[in-house]
Amino acid sequence: MGRFIARVFLNITGWQAEGAKPVPSKFVLIAAPHTSNWDLAYLLAFAAIFDIRISWMGKHVLFRPPLGWLMRALGGIPIVRHARGNMVSQMARAFEDNDSLALVVPAEGTRGYVPHWKSGFYHIARQADVPIVLGFLDFARRRGGFGPALYPTGDIRRDMDEIRDFYADKAGKYPDQFGEVRLKEEM
Repeated sequence: MGRFIARVFLNITGWQAEGAKPVPSKFVLIAAPHTSNWDLAYLLAFAAIFDIRISWMGKHVLFRPPLGWLMRALGGIPIVRHARGNMVSQMARAFEDNDSLALVVPAEGTRGYVPHWKSGFYHIARQADVPIVLGFLDFARRRGGFGPALYPTGDIRRDMDEIRDFYADKAGKYPDQFGEVRLKEEM
């Protein structure tokens, strides 16, 4: 049923899927650009089309009543961003505890402009020894889906060059809100 609803939603809005279902059963998924509240709806639709059960991290306030139960049912994991904790280790441990896990990590951390991406996606993938799959939404072409799987090498600049190349031609709903694809560690 979910795949049918996703197809209807994408057809009505004029979007098409690109790429293929990621091969690994465990991976960190970058979903970028992230400039709109609509991004989650499209991400969920493309995940349904490709038959991927995703888990995604979101602001804890999204999980309050009355819709908190729905956010959890859609794969949401509440994150208290202002609380200090070892989120990287917690998420890496989640990979150990599951036979399959597609964990969406918001590299930009917000829908608004930021001068650099948060590096959690990279460190989670390295610590869990899983690839990073490059998921995308391109509002300019109304296409979305999944790109290649990148196994992080520890050479952040080289790995980020590959990620930058992939996202160079992708446009968010609000292109001016999509910041530079760069980690703070590279600055």
